Amino acid sequence: MKKLDYKRTSYPSDLADDQWEKIKDFFPHGNKSAIHKRSLVEAVLYLVDNGCKWRALPHDYTKWSTVKSFYYRAIESGTWEKVKDFLVKEIRKKAGRSEIPSDTLIDSQSTKTVSAGNGRGIDGGKKRKGS
Repeated sequence: MKKLDYKRTSYPSDLADDQWEKIKDFFPHGNKSAIHKRSLVEAVLYLVDNGCKWRALPHDYTKWSTVKSFYYRAIESGTWEKVKDFLVKEIRKKAGRSEIPSDTLIDSQSTKTVSAGNGRGIDGGKKRKGS
C-alpha cells in the first residue's frame, strides 16, 4: 500500500494527532486511495462545525464533491455510527463510568398518553366552548 501524505490545515475543527490515532482504524486506506483519510475526516468536521454548504468548503481541503462522496459512503457503511459508539465508550470510561449506559430516558412529549381527552375544547376563533 502506498503512503499518502497528510496536508495539515489550521482550523479549530481539525483533529489533534492523538484524536486521529484513536479513530484512524475506522477509516482504512484502500488500494485506490489518493487522499489521506484524515484530510477527509477533518473536512467533514469543518462542515459540521461551521454548518456551511458543501461548495463552501475551504480550498485547503480536497474538492467538496470528493468530501461529500466520502461522507455519504461512510454513512452507508455505518462508519460514522461506529466512530460515535467508540467515542461514547471512551468518554464514559474516562469518566469512570460503565461503557454502556444502564438507563434510558424517554421524552414525555414523544410518547402517547394512556387516557384520551373528553372531546371538548375551546375554539379560539369562535371564543366559545366547542362540543
